Amino acid sequence: KLFTMAEAGNSTQFIKLYSKATIMGYQRNHHYQRRSCSLLKIEGVNNKDDAEFYLGKRVAFVYKCAAAKSGTSRNAPNADGKTRVIWGRITRSHGNSGAVRSRFRVNLPAKTIGATVRVMLYPSRV
Repeated sequence: KLFTMAEAGNSTQFIKLYSKATIMGYQRNHHYQRRSCSLLKIEGVNNKDDAEFYLGKRVAFVYKCAAAKSGTSRNAPNADGKTRVIWGRITRSHGNSGAVRSRFRVNLPAKTIGATVRVMLYPSRV
């Protein structure tokens, strides 16, 4: 998402909060797949050198549920309690085409293959 900095007086400068990525599947071989390691394809990343920037960055899979979660704050952006997040982290690159491996706190379900995740631009390593 891009936000303008109108408060700072410069309306042409944009702040990029996250990059989009697509879940390609799990790390696998001919016999089985490791569901604890998800493969992501980040938009605009086409080689291993570009993927190096994203190592260690946090990943958020945002989804909506049918049932509302109890104990949600009324002041929260998702006051209905139906929006949830599974957090993860990019661990290393995968192959030469810019794909990356990631681990989530809870393994992603199989129906998320092909879905979009947010790659946050923090923590910074520069």
